[in-house]
Amino acid sequence: MNAAYFQMFARYNQWANDHVLAACDTLDQVDLDAPRDAFFPSITKTMNHLLVGDTLWLARLRGEILNMGLADVPWPRFEAYKAARKSLDISLIAHVDGLDDAALVEPLSYKNVAGEAYVTPRHIILAHVFNHQTHHRGQLHSQLLSAGCPSLEIDMIYFFRLNGYLQ
Repeated sequence: MNAAYFQMFARYNQWANDHVLAACDTLDQVDLDAPRDAFFPSITKTMNHLLVGDTLWLARLRGEILNMGLADVPWPRFEAYKAARKSLDISLIAHVDGLDDAALVEPLSYKNVAGEAYVTPRHIILAHVFNHQTHHRGQLHSQLLSAGCPSLEIDMIYFFRLNGYLQ
């Protein structure tokens, strides 16, 4: 495993989340809470699912136990959500930066939200975290378009070009 690979994904994740937050900043709370077509039925609920998931996974990676449900909405107001999202992204980067190649293949024992026990290598968990973000950011993108926001340019290639990964 290559720690630099996941460090790059952590930074891309923050960059893409910042673009979503900037789009949400153009909307009022009513628009964020309005019913929208997606698995989670509003922008607020979709964003909260992502942050709850990241919060749970980061806690597990740190050896902590949290009691949250995947449909919980702990940050119903956008400003509180935005602050929590930015803080979590910084914490996730710091955590990933602290891992070396050997740590990535170490198994992690944890329980999911249903209380089922699992053992999974850290690199698989991190791959899931970043893939999960991308999956639901796609849904958020659609929801933001339906709210009248312009299309987001958050493809990874743009991040690479803007941040010196491609010369």
